[in-house]
Amino acid sequence: MVPVPPRRHTRPHAALGAGLSLLALLGAPAVALAQGAGAVQGSPVPPLAVPVAVPPAATGEAAKGQEPRMPEAKGEAKGTAGKAADAKRPEAKPAEAAPEPVPAQGKAQDAKVQDAKAQDAKAQDAKAQDAKSPDNKSQDTKSSDIKTQQAKPQEAAKKSREPAPLVYAKVSTDPNPTLTPRTFLDTLRAAERYAAFAEAGGWERLPEDLARLKPGERNPAIPALRHHLTLTGDLPADAPPNDRLDPPLVAAIAAFQARHGLPDSGILGRLTINALNVPAAVRQRQLAASAARLMGSKFPFGDRYVVVNIPSAAVEAVENGAVARRYVAVVGSPDKATPPVETRITDINFNPTWTVPASVVKNEIIPQMRKNPGYLAKNHIRILGPSGEVDPTRIDWAGEKAVNYTLRQDSGFDNSLGQVRIDMPNRFAVYMHDTPAKSLFAASVRFHSHGCVRVGQVKELVGWLLQGTDGPNGPGTNWGPIEIETGIADGERRDIKLAKPVPVVFVYLTGFATPDGKAHFRDDIYALDTPAPEPAATGAIPPAAPPGADAASAKPASAGAAPTAPRPGAAHDAKPAPARAAATKPAAVKPTPAKPAVGRSAAERHSLESVEPIR
Repeated sequence: MVPVPPRRHTRPHAALGAGLSLLALLGAPAVALAQGAGAVQGSPVPPLAVPVAVPPAATGEAAKGQEPRMPEAKGEAKGTAGKAADAKRPEAKPAEAAPEPVPAQGKAQDAKVQDAKAQDAKAQDAKAQDAKSPDNKSQDTKSSDIKTQQAKPQEAAKKSREPAPLVYAKVSTDPNPTLTPRTFLDTLRAAERYAAFAEAGGWERLPEDLARLKPGERNPAIPALRHHLTLTGDLPADAPPNDRLDPPLVAAIAAFQARHGLPDSGILGRLTINALNVPAAVRQRQLAASAARLMGSKFPFGDRYVVVNIPSAAVEAVENGAVARRYVAVVGSPDKATPPVETRITDINFNPTWTVPASVVKNEIIPQMRKNPGYLAKNHIRILGPSGEVDPTRIDWAGEKAVNYTLRQDSGFDNSLGQVRIDMPNRFAVYMHDTPAKSLFAASVRFHSHGCVRVGQVKELVGWLLQGTDGPNGPGTNWGPIEIETGIADGERRDIKLAKPVPVVFVYLTGFATPDGKAHFRDDIYALDTPAPEPAATGAIPPAAPPGADAASAKPASAGAAPTAPRPGAAHDAKPAPARAAATKPAAVKPTPAKPAVGRSAAERHSLESVEPIR
């Protein structure tokens, strides 16, 4: 066969084609929590104990402040592990097809065909050499770009199979504990100081457009901002007055943000402007109400103790008067409030089981079983009766008889309590524990539990609590990170009694002062600071008087008065304030307030092992 000479184009670049290069568009959602309201004050010494992480991009359910449900947790975990294993497994190569036998009479003709193919191969080589000329270097580059872009989706798919790294909301480095033996008196003094601010007229309200101000820019509202920060001690009194956002003012804004549990960036944002615009009278009421809740406390402070400030959603391990470790936490939602508690941590439980409370059985388990009969098996929950385990198919899920049984979830990573529980006997049956759903630890607002306290980096806190307790290898050994991980890895439940119980307190402080004189504030998430408004009255019925007092001398409490000192546990029993609209109703109509979650009995809200929900 005569070789065919390669065709050459009259236009040098005609053979190259369009050569469109691909551009991989990788987008990351913006961080939704630019300024959160739940960041905690202070962080411990030494610095290695402080969990510092960059908040993640808020995506999916975590961005909405919703926790992943437990039924999906195990399946997702297994799916992720399986995909990762598949990614590591080498792909099977397809078997090469064997050549078909060629008849003997066609061999001569096939030889000619092979010669023609060889000539065609030489022509293709000539084209390739021509393509590598200086004029055609861009073709190689474009081909390489295309191959690179085709490989990127495969790399992205491999990365998506890897579990997301654990992240935690940032905590500050203030070593001052939220609660000390001096907090009550320091908070009362701060309340008096803010009362004086309120009587003097407080501070001006700042415009919302101030949030768009950048460092170095000027604004007519800056003098009012300087006046506010000077009153509260964030800006030195001798700072030069001007209408510019200068470095000293930026530093003062950062100090204000740290006192209010906001990211201390020094940048004015919407949340910072909102906090600045809270009137001085409201701040005074927060301090006075928090001090009142501390009255009568008999908490046994010592060299080592643990503080959980519920509005801060944070846990502090205090040692020798300073915060040794501080962790983000998830506390009770407003309708399932975490109660105030003063007790001692006595035990650490590895691989705990979870006994489902009757309220969860009634409100969550039974409806789920009606829709999905395999729900209990999927979540490793067993039904226990007087004579042993009960088959779920023998229970009539159309009714509520399942409440009479004990439902217990087996130990495991997907257990609702996670891998660790910190036991602390108390009448509310609440405690601190791990969780399989750790995404909420990255949020700045963390009020989602059923009353217990979920602790970020709980194993590190457990290591601190177990200091002085004999390790797994007997006297003279300790519980280090490796020993803790090893004790959990076998999957068996293990209870470790602390050699010396550690005092722990759950407090509700929306306003408190530290020994350095600074006043700190948090959101009143349970609405306990605002006094209940007086009910509407026509004057026909005299107000009720206390026993032994003259009814005519009874006077309504002032709306701005500080609440009286509650009895122990009164903050837990307090009823939420009725809506202000109720005051406009006729006197004859007496609304019946709904029973608040915080007023329920321990039997209604908790079991002996947990108050946590099925996730």
